[in-house]
Amino acid sequence: MRIISRYSHFPPIAYLEPRPVTLLSRRQWLGTSTLAAASLGLNGRSSLAQSPGRTNPAWEQSIRSGLDYLARTQTARGQWNTPSYPTALAALAGTALLCSGSTTTQGPYAQQIARCTDFLISKCRGNGLIGDPTTDNRYTYGHGFSMLLLSQVLGEEGYEDRRLELLEVLRQAVDFCCNAQTDAGGWGYVSAKDGANYDEGSTTITQVQGLRGCRNAGIAVPAEAIEKAKNYIYECKNDDGGISYSSKQMGTSRPAITAAALAALYNAGDYDGQHVPEMLKYSREKLHTNIADDGTAFGHWHYTYLYYSQVVYRQGDEQWLPFRDRLYDKIVSEQASDGSWTGQISPVYITACNLIILQLDRGLLPIYQR
Repeated sequence: MRIISRYSHFPPIAYLEPRPVTLLSRRQWLGTSTLAAASLGLNGRSSLAQSPGRTNPAWEQSIRSGLDYLARTQTARGQWNTPSYPTALAALAGTALLCSGSTTTQGPYAQQIARCTDFLISKCRGNGLIGDPTTDNRYTYGHGFSMLLLSQVLGEEGYEDRRLELLEVLRQAVDFCCNAQTDAGGWGYVSAKDGANYDEGSTTITQVQGLRGCRNAGIAVPAEAIEKAKNYIYECKNDDGGISYSSKQMGTSRPAITAAALAALYNAGDYDGQHVPEMLKYSREKLHTNIADDGTAFGHWHYTYLYYSQVVYRQGDEQWLPFRDRLYDKIVSEQASDGSWTGQISPVYITACNLIILQLDRGLLPIYQR
């Protein structure tokens, strides 16, 4: 991916509001932000946005400890040393940090978010893919989560050269994503071309949310791609209201995929379509009352509740608040002394998922807002 200079010429972009151009280079800022944060007293809880009703000190302390863990374990390159899914987990961890209210230029985790953004941009390839197909055999996860993070970063990016660079990266990423879509309307672990047109639900959801984030940020996203994805979800629905793992493996409903599909449909603007009530009923029966990790989520509890929490949050406070209290108390009770959570894939993955959930009703990221 060609790195775009701050002096490169770009035509005017009508949908962007004018932003002031900084005199500091990004390299200079990265070198001084830690000192500046310390001198300004940006030290955590006081700088994190609070939402009405968030009165549990244990939740806030848990969030701070988890964010500090992610900040502490990030490498100088902006990634985390995870053997699997390096791009996807960097994007998820960056999203968790962004949920705190920090941006690439402000807040106690600004330096980490900026470095994560740099790392993801460094993973961009000439065809628009954000990731490395030579080392990641499920690269669409990283691509989708990266579109999501970078689209959220774009709205608060104060450096004009980086805004222009992000716009170019995201435009190409959207093109790659749409070209990678299968004939059935979903996505697989790799592009349709690389994966013989195979698709499955979890990667489809990451692409839909990533595309929605890009669209919210002003990037053109073909309506046809979204409609095909919605129809893919509908075609994967079983008689019980649940969603199958894949259009090629129909018959068994998966609570995790169903919850994620609902969140994706909400992102796509489908709140009360023909299929949504049945999917919501199925999800509530499987996931709402019993939140124990007892196998209902097919071994993917954190993934499941990452998305189901978004679904319940959008139902309004009457449903969200009592559910939130039970969910947050469970998550906080399982945190390790170093601020992390452990489980499937890696502590970075579990910690990032839990922190996104715990900060969901801060309402700071457009993609998660009601």
